[in-house]
Amino acid sequence: MKKKQSPIGLIIVLLVTAAAILLFRHFYINDFNIIRAGVLLTSDQPKGMDYTRLLYKYHLATIVNVRSHSEHRERNWYNEEIIWVRNNGVNYLELPIKREKYFPDKQTQEQFLAIMADKNNLPVLLHGTEDDERVAMLVAVWLRKSQGYSLEKTLKTIKKIIDDRELTNAEIEFVSDLKKDN
Repeated sequence: MKKKQSPIGLIIVLLVTAAAILLFRHFYINDFNIIRAGVLLTSDQPKGMDYTRLLYKYHLATIVNVRSHSEHRERNWYNEEIIWVRNNGVNYLELPIKREKYFPDKQTQEQFLAIMADKNNLPVLLHGTEDDERVAMLVAVWLRKSQGYSLEKTLKTIKKIIDDRELTNAEIEFVSDLKKDN
C-alpha cells in the first residue's frame, strides 16, 4: 500500500525555494565582474542592498559612473546613488561618455587612469548600464596602458563585461591601438 504524501512537505519545499530565489536576487548585482580583486570592479547600475554589499564585502572606496547627464533622468537611480555615497563616505566621480560614441577620448582615458593610480580611490566600481561598452572600453584602457595586458588577454576580459558577445572590428581596433606608453 502506497503512503500519501503530505501537502505540508511540498509547501515547505516551495517556501524554501522562493526564499532562496528572493535572497539571491536581493544580493545579486547585474553584470558584476571583478576585474582585479581589491582594485577594479564593474557592474550594471547597483540598487538597494547592492551598495551595502559592495561596501562591506568588497570595501568599495569609489564609484565611477560613465553615464551622461541626460541619462540621469531616465530613472531615479541617480538620487539613490548620490545619497548612499554621501552617507557612507564613498567617493563618487562621473566620466560621462555618450552611449552612441562609447569610445573614451584621450582626456577621459587620462582622467580614468589618474583615478585608478590614486590608491585612496581603490577599490573602484566602474558602472554604466547593462552590457555597457563604455565600461568595457575604459577597462581596456586601464588594462593595456596601466597593467600591460596583451591584446588577447584584454579582449578576453572585456568580452566578459559585454556578456561574451563578439567584439566589433571598431572595438578590436580601439583596444589594439591602446599602447602602454601612450
